[in-house]
Amino acid sequence: MTGSQKAEKSPLSGFLSYFYGNFIVLLLGFIQTPLVTRLMTADEYGKTGMFETTVSMLYIFAILGMDQTYIRYYYKNGIDRGRLLKNCLTVSLILVGVLIVIYTACSGSANMFLFGKTGLDITLLVIAYTLISVFERYFFLDVRMQQNGKLYSNINITQKILNILLIVVAVFFLGNDFRVVLYAMTLSWGTTTLFLVIRYFYLKKNKEIYIAENSDEAEVRSYPVKELLSYGAPYILVLLMEWLLSSCDRVAIRTWSSFEELGIYTAAMKIMVLLITFKTTFVAFWSPVAMEKYENASQENCRIFFKRAFDVTRTLCALAAIMLILFRGVIVLLLGRDYRGADRLIPFLTLMPVFAMLFEITNQGIKFVKKNMYLNIASAAAIIINISGNALMVPVLGGLGAAMTTGISYIIYFAIGSFVAERFYRVGYDYLRTGITAFVLITECFAAVYMDLIPSVFVALAGVVLLAFLEKESYIFMFKYIKGYLKRGKN
Repeated sequence: MTGSQKAEKSPLSGFLSYFYGNFIVLLLGFIQTPLVTRLMTADEYGKTGMFETTVSMLYIFAILGMDQTYIRYYYKNGIDRGRLLKNCLTVSLILVGVLIVIYTACSGSANMFLFGKTGLDITLLVIAYTLISVFERYFFLDVRMQQNGKLYSNINITQKILNILLIVVAVFFLGNDFRVVLYAMTLSWGTTTLFLVIRYFYLKKNKEIYIAENSDEAEVRSYPVKELLSYGAPYILVLLMEWLLSSCDRVAIRTWSSFEELGIYTAAMKIMVLLITFKTTFVAFWSPVAMEKYENASQENCRIFFKRAFDVTRTLCALAAIMLILFRGVIVLLLGRDYRGADRLIPFLTLMPVFAMLFEITNQGIKFVKKNMYLNIASAAAIIINISGNALMVPVLGGLGAAMTTGISYIIYFAIGSFVAERFYRVGYDYLRTGITAFVLITECFAAVYMDLIPSVFVALAGVVLLAFLEKESYIFMFKYIKGYLKRGKN
């Protein structure tokens, strides 16, 4: 793909190439989640949430922020992308080897706390999934940085289909056992990751990649591992704090409640797939686009572009969150009788992907100026509130207390982090309207949990009307943009 071709590709078409796959994955998720919840009891399903929490923590230490280094240096003039990937991956593989030894030594007691049982296959599944996650991160990231949205989407679709098929097969052998999901996750990710690795080396062998096209220099450049580490290493604290922020709820429920409550909470998180899918798509699309824009466009154009993206994203996120809250009851019916309590958890959980996605836009300023350690300020504040809130509310309210704490913590995370980012790279985001949007969403959350159906619906509709008036400029922009996009498509 040439530079001119990239320039002609509109942001909407680029986003849609990522989104269509995740939209199909979303539909498949509505098959997978009810399938699992009807095949497994809530306490067994709750153990799968602890598996995801564990491998996420191991992954953070293994990756050491080198994936963020890969993103940051990928568009540098004349960069040797093949060597960049090799250097980043080598560091991570050394670290994951050390972590595997440590986890194996402690696996007995660790597995008993996390899953209520131990076994060699559980230990091997944790190790295999962590190792696969490292390879998947880099080789899937390479697809994202090429802005190859179609391949990104097709891989996601394939992985989800494999996951569903493997769940059905595993249930036949294991029955009501949390390892059903573990085997399905590990084998499906392993298969698609193997394909990405083979594809990468095939393209590299045929010299179709990986020298940056925007080079004005005669020599191909590479950067020493020490410099790459100096950029990526601070992210280990950032990612660890993000892990704590996103995992405190499950650990708190495991500590002060039961596996059954954890299963209901995990199911509620799976219902959040609508917003999480949009968030995942946006992050996959946005990170390379934002970095390329910063490297190649004027600062004035960058700021206009980022501000418009923020306004549109805020508008769509708020509307999607309210719609999900309104129709949560219908979705919960699919999960089965054991998971009915999930409908009270969903409203506050919607705040998490909404404000995480908005922060994905505002925090780019910190990444541009390579001040990554400052991301820890927002994370630390949110984690203190998260841990305190969970300790106070989970013993009393169970999963609802965890959902409330998580939702509020992400708003604080966004607010503090955005304030810090704006100090380093001023864009002029509209935080007043963002604050009003947060107030409307929180009000709707409390109404959905504590009010009867009819009054809560009126509160939601009032919120939609208020936000429609508040965001009329964004709606007009989106209407004109889509109209022009469709017109160009016809021509």
